[in-house]
Amino acid sequence: MGSLFSQSWPEASSPSIVDIEVRQKAEAAAEQARQDAAAARAQIAELIKSNQELQQKTLEVQQAAVQAAAASQDQVHKEMVAMVQAECATARAEIAELIKSNQESQQKALEAQQIASQTAAASQDQAHKEMMAMVQAECAATRAQIAELIEANQELQHKALEAQQASLQATVASQDQVHKEMMAMVQAERVDKEARLLAEAAARAAGEETKQRASEAEEERKRTAVVQEQAERDAQAAQEQAKKLQEAADEEKSKATATQEADKSAKEEERKLKDGIQLMVTPTPEEVSAAKRKVQYREDLFHFAVAGMAGGGKSSLINAFRGLRNRDIGSAATGVTGTTLIMARYASPNVEYPYVWYDIPGAGTLKIPDWQYFNTQGLYVFDCIIMLFDNRFTMTDIAILTNCKRFKIPAYIVRSKADQHIRFIMKDMGYDSDDDDDESEEQKKKLYQAARQQFIQQTRQIVKDNLENAKIPDQRVYIVSKEPMLGVVKEMRPRHVIDEIELLNDLIREAQTRRARCDAEG
Repeated sequence: MGSLFSQSWPEASSPSIVDIEVRQKAEAAAEQARQDAAAARAQIAELIKSNQELQQKTLEVQQAAVQAAAASQDQVHKEMVAMVQAECATARAEIAELIKSNQESQQKALEAQQIASQTAAASQDQAHKEMMAMVQAECAATRAQIAELIEANQELQHKALEAQQASLQATVASQDQVHKEMMAMVQAERVDKEARLLAEAAARAAGEETKQRASEAEEERKRTAVVQEQAERDAQAAQEQAKKLQEAADEEKSKATATQEADKSAKEEERKLKDGIQLMVTPTPEEVSAAKRKVQYREDLFHFAVAGMAGGGKSSLINAFRGLRNRDIGSAATGVTGTTLIMARYASPNVEYPYVWYDIPGAGTLKIPDWQYFNTQGLYVFDCIIMLFDNRFTMTDIAILTNCKRFKIPAYIVRSKADQHIRFIMKDMGYDSDDDDDESEEQKKKLYQAARQQFIQQTRQIVKDNLENAKIPDQRVYIVSKEPMLGVVKEMRPRHVIDEIELLNDLIREAQTRRARCDAEG
């Protein structure tokens, strides 16, 4: 079964060749439909432009034909009128001349008659006859000329009538030509309208065909997308199935490993219990989360835990760190014996300092082994731990330092109540507070310095020896008292300061370093 879960699973399959071809055909059909639509729109634009040009040309031809017909009628009429007027004038002139010549002939005949009446009687009849014959001849000639002139005038009138008829025929022919041109224009407009209607019908047909092709292409694309989505879902389902199988295999493997580790750990713990060796217990992620909820852990704050044996002065030191005296409002409860039975949380009174102090119950007040103290109190979630001791360096202190190193938590070894211990040493040196008046100030100062130096040396040696015995690397021990620490926090420059200033500066530096590291990682 292990080999089954450990085998590799194939990756999700890519889209098949059929899916790719279907998608390519759909895209090609859509592209062809777009090209056909563009071509149809271009053809419609050309037909509309040709129709407009044809209408313009037809209008120009119609106007030219009307103008030409009007100009032709006016010119013919003017020529015919001018010609008839000229011929009539000529005829009237000739008739006037003939009448004048006839009158002259009559006048001559009358004169000849008068002359003849005056001649001899013999020749009167003969002359009269000759003159009458001549006059008659001239009159006959004149009448013949007049008849010819009348006939010529009639012929001229007939020609004028024929010319007028020809002009009318030309006018009618011109009107027929204009009518034909008008009909041609109307026919052209009808053809243009029919062409426009055909173009619009073709455009609608092309648009419908384009829409149909686009719709078919869209349907094909949707079908292809559905097929592809189904393929992707199948591939994802296969991946999820493979992942689940792999997770199941990993879980089985983890369970097997955990079982082996548990068996091994149980055997090791059994061996250690037999040998009297204290056990190391690693908290689970659930226990870490529960511990953080219990202490109200926040990423924007720095959490200090003050731990150690009961009666070590943890509450008084926390009050001093916060700038409070033991009797001030909001201070941690203090007493001769261990008064802290549950973990207490104290925020810094100054909102500018993002520090939270925790008063951890003393190990001697709880019914738990010293080697379980660290995990039971959930000290593994704090940012910094101050390990406080008073008179002796116990196994609980060793356990706290060992676990701090294991969980990589900064730890500070602090010995409190330095002022009390120095006073006890001064008494051992012969100092009696009841006879304080008999002691000079200089002698008291010398005793204090000697006792102070002795206490510092003893404390550092005790810590060194205990760390060496526990196989823990040597580290600094801070020697402090609550009153000088309170003065340092309030910037009052107190007397008898030992390591209070260095401890406070190192704690603040530790918090600032962590804040800078968190900002860089964030």
